[in-house]
Amino acid sequence: MTTEAQDQSAPLVAVASADAVLRHPEAGEHLLTDIERARAERFRHESGRTDYTAGHVLVRLCAARLLGVPAVEVVLAQECPDCGLADHGKPYLPDHPGVHVSLSHTSGVVAAGAGYQPVGVDVELAARSGSLRAVARRVLAPAELALVEAAPEPNRAFLRQWVRKESLIKIGRATLDTLGRIDLSALPLDVPPGAPLHSRHEDLYLLDWTDPEHGAAVAAVSTASPRIVELAAAG
Repeated sequence: MTTEAQDQSAPLVAVASADAVLRHPEAGEHLLTDIERARAERFRHESGRTDYTAGHVLVRLCAARLLGVPAVEVVLAQECPDCGLADHGKPYLPDHPGVHVSLSHTSGVVAAGAGYQPVGVDVELAARSGSLRAVARRVLAPAELALVEAAPEPNRAFLRQWVRKESLIKIGRATLDTLGRIDLSALPLDVPPGAPLHSRHEDLYLLDWTDPEHGAAVAAVSTASPRIVELAAAG
């Protein structure tokens, strides 16, 4: 993971392997609520439980870093706007309504964000891009679709647009039904591993990054420019 020095009030974004997150000195299932523990137990495979737990730990670490408090003091909750259940849906901090949080996990890699502005993050592995691309015509604008299909690696190109659009959903700027009406074709599709790529779309700041260890595509979006920070310990 890289660290970028920016405005200290900017939203924080962290990306790491699930195992690295769970090795963090503040990590542990003691951070989870009873609802989260019950949800984790419902995963059929240990890998799913690990990814879920790591994502919910990492978002607490991000929020704790932002707030300047220990992670154990960060209470995380979720609520589904459709069914009203509290074991899934948009995450929030009931004790800190002015702080926005977001999390994402894929096979072995997790991402999270926290900020005083709305923030959405998404992470996907390149290995999944083939199956995801099956929905390209439904979620891409015509200009985006043309660029993706003309790209040297169409699956990776689609994956970049997919994580961007998932991030837009997480800050309430889009739904699955409206993704095709959002045109991000002006943004570059190639984001080599290394420094994060910062760009703009209307009033939003986008951060794109390619995780050099796992090749995962990461996107974050906010009304302020996000910055990547190091939070997971490799000890």
